[in-house]
Amino acid sequence: MTKHAMLLDYNWCTGCHSCEIACEMEFGFEPGKGGIEVCEVGPWQLPNGRWQYDNFVHVSRNCTLCASRRAKGKKAACESACQAQCLKVGPLDELVAEASAGPAKQLIVP
Repeated sequence: MTKHAMLLDYNWCTGCHSCEIACEMEFGFEPGKGGIEVCEVGPWQLPNGRWQYDNFVHVSRNCTLCASRRAKGKKAACESACQAQCLKVGPLDELVAEASAGPAKQLIVP
């Protein structure tokens, strides 16, 4: 059986929360109790004058990487809803090479 994972490119995540809402709607989770959550770091000013403001994604134990959707040939709900197209679900071996292409990419294997 092929192991699947999620790849996130933080260079492009805008913190829109579309992935969260799509997950909650797809599986009937209560708000804030879905399989994915977008968290914010910042904003605050750094000593060098630049600003710290980033978004990162937390995948909870409710996340199945949308195995039921993928079995029907569909994309994961979060991936399908991502406006910035910075989230991808697929076979782990395919995503490993893509993850190494940039420092702002994170591979998540729930």
